Order: sequence, then C-alpha cells, then structure tokens
Amino acid sequence: MKKIYIATFVLSSLFFTGCADDYLDVDQTESISTDDTELFNNEAGAAQFVTAIYNKFLNWDMTSFGWIGLSSITSDDADKGSSPGDTGTDKDVLDALTYNASNPSAESTFIANYDGINKCNQALNMLPKLDKVDAALRNRLAGEAKFLRAFMYFTLVKCYGGVPIVDHLPVPGSEADRIMQLTRKTAPEVYAFIETDLNDAIAALPEKGAYSANEKSRVTKGAAYALLAKVSLYQKKWQQVVDNANKVTGYSLVADYASMFRASGKFDSESIFEIYAQGAVPAKGIEGYSNTQGARGTGGWGWGFNTPSQSLVNAYEAGDVRKAATIIFRGSTLYDGRVVPNTVENERYNYKAYSSAYTDAWETDVDIKYLRFAEVILMKAEALNELGQTGEAIPLLNQIRNRAGLGNTTAASQADVRTAIWKERRVEMAFEHDRFFDLVRTGQAKAAFAVDGKTFTEGKNELFPIPATFIKQADGLSAQNPGY
Repeated sequence: MKKIYIATFVLSSLFFTGCADDYLDVDQTESISTDDTELFNNEAGAAQFVTAIYNKFLNWDMTSFGWIGLSSITSDDADKGSSPGDTGTDKDVLDALTYNASNPSAESTFIANYDGINKCNQALNMLPKLDKVDAALRNRLAGEAKFLRAFMYFTLVKCYGGVPIVDHLPVPGSEADRIMQLTRKTAPEVYAFIETDLNDAIAALPEKGAYSANEKSRVTKGAAYALLAKVSLYQKKWQQVVDNANKVTGYSLVADYASMFRASGKFDSESIFEIYAQGAVPAKGIEGYSNTQGARGTGGWGWGFNTPSQSLVNAYEAGDVRKAATIIFRGSTLYDGRVVPNTVENERYNYKAYSSAYTDAWETDVDIKYLRFAEVILMKAEALNELGQTGEAIPLLNQIRNRAGLGNTTAASQADVRTAIWKERRVEMAFEHDRFFDLVRTGQAKAAFAVDGKTFTEGKNELFPIPATFIKQADGLSAQNPGY
C-alpha cells in the first residue's frame, strides 16, 4: 500500500514557524493511504477532493469572526457591538480603522484563503490521474475547483491588493515554487488569473438545472458568469459587466426579501452562490457565524458583535421592507416568535445572521449568500449607467426598489442615477460582506467614514495589511502595503 501525502501548504504553515528558512521543512501532517490513486479512482472519491474545498468555507478562520471583522465591522454599516470592554481581540481597532500589520483578522483571513487555494490545487492535481472516472465529471469537478479558487483570489485581491499567485501544488524543496509562494504579483496580474480560472470554469460547469437535488450547493455556469461580472465591476470593465450579467440565466428575484435569509430560503430562485450550512452535528454548519453575532446579555443568545450602525438605519427609506429583514431591534418579536428582550446589551443586531433552529449551537444552519440575482441586476444597472445608457439602467434599479416596497427612483441624470445605484447596493446587500469594498472601489470611503467620526486614510486604508509574519519570512520577495 502506497501513500499519497497532501502537504501542508507553505503559506498556511509559515506563520507557525520561527524563521524564513524553517518553514520550508514543513511536516506532511495530512496523509491519505491509497493503493496509488485507486482509493479515489471513482466518482465518489473524485468528488471528495472538491467537497473538501466547499467545506473550507464552513471553518471559523475562513468565514466567521475574522472575516466578519474585515468585511463588515470595518464598514459604516456596522459597529463593533458586544460589551464596551470586549474587544473581540481586534474588532475595536477594525471598527476604528486603527489596525496595524499584526492584525489577527487580516492574518487569519490571509492564511485561510491560501489554505483553501491549496485544497483547490490538490484537487486539480489529482483529478487528471483518476482515469476510471468519467472525463465529463472530472472536467466539471475541475471547473468547480477553478471557480472556488477564483473566488478566494477575489477575496484576497480585494483585501490585500497584489498577492502571490500559487497556480499549482508546490513541490517540496523546489526553489522556483518557494519563490512563487513568497512573491507578490500585482493586482492586475491577480485579476487576470481570476479571469482565466473563471473562463475555464464557465467552459466546464453546467447550468443550474443540470444538478440533482442533493448537489444544489455546487457551483454553476451562472455562478461563474456572475462572479466574472463582479470581477469586471471592480476593474471598471463596464461592457464586460453587462455582457457577463446577460449570461446569468435561470435565476429570478424572490417575492419576499426576508425569506432569503431563513432556512426555508436556501437555494431559492435568486441564489447564485451560497455557502451551505446544514446545521449542528451530525450535519455541518458555519462555525460561530450566528453565535458571534447573536444578541448579547440577559435574554440574549450570542456574543453580540457586528451590530447595525445608526448610519445604516438612516439609509433606509420609509416603507422599505429590507430594514426589518436586515436589522433585529431590541424589544421586537422575530419571525419564529422569539422575543428580543429589552435587557440585551445592544440596540440592534444582524438579522441576516440569525438562526432559529440552531440559535445556541456553535455550528449554525444559516447560509451565506455571496452572489444573488439582485446583485447581478444592480451590477448591470451600474455598468449601463457608466456606459452612458442611463435610460436602460433606471428600469433595472426600479426592479430592486419595487421588490423592496418602494416606488420608482426619481433620479434621472447619470450622476444622480450613479448615486442611487450605490445607495441601493447598500440597503439591498447590507451585511452580505460587500459594503467596505464597495466604499473603496467607488471612492466613497473617506466621506462615508467621516460621517461616523472615523478617519479613512486614503492611500492606506483601501487595503488591509499583508500579515507582518509573511512579510518577514518573504525576506525581501514581497513588500508591505503602504502605511503599515
């Protein structure tokens, strides 16, 4: 019996070693006993490699406390929350935009995404060797792995700018691979790599309707087109946004906005890509996602972090149904009959993270909807407006407003429609991990944070720091982001 060793990825393990040379001597701690590749040379075995990538999104370090800190607490939609004296390790400095290069959340998010990328590379390395598996299935699974790798690199480039591109499973002892893993590429190079992966995924993935009921959490061709549209949005490639958004077919807006964020709304007609949380053991949910954001104090059920800001409350127009679906207010009664007592510590909590059946469980049944058809509509509207086709953008904006119980926009000029679309993105997608990055990409960040008395330093706060430990161990192959 031979063994295939799955090496612990350098970029994950280097943070736990003492110097730049030591990390290369990483123990191969995770091994799979096989008779060559025969154990995995079947449909179920092949799928395991890609399922492991999806499962990474359920981990605490990937999707929970640190990521909530970077993507939400930093934004003007949220405050730190919890008790005044509970910093959540670093959530106070994230809220105040005063973090430094040793920030734990920036470090854990960096490590987690590279661990996930390593799983993608493991799958892409193994799949071609499984010659007893149908070629069409292997091709589809490779497409899934490339989509997920692209998604993780999109997270990294939004957070840190240029990062190392690790496009294959590193060979232990290879100097070329050591340099590959420690050398930052430019942001345009990372975006180009993401686009290549997504185009490969598009060619391999099926449409939404081709999956069986027990495969509904797997990514589709529509998901790849939607993510490619979003990647184009961040690069201001407006025509590509429109072209790719037009190819996202088979999805539609749900009638009831609030339903999307309840267990009954999993994989509804609007969902394009979501992280599937099945709930507590023996199933598997997202570690700590609901618990860390649940109401805190007497009568509460969680840690109380990531609370909706007064600025977000003020952003909703009268009659907007999304406000009540997004924000839990102290003293209210929730959809499942739970009364939020006036004894909880914070005035507001994140309703989109609320779990009913698994309220007190560490592993929640709440899914995270990373791509919805509503966002595709808003991306297309924004791109059309930037292309000077404002008359075509307005009806798309109104689709989103009307579903929210609001009348048509009164905006008519290109500038006013731009502002209206940006505002609509905020209230439509609050607490869906986009607001901070939207403020940065649209140039609104400095003014938005000034409203809350916070200083957004241009030329610095657009990006989070590359972990100081990585910079030290890169030993001159990578440089830190400005200001850190």
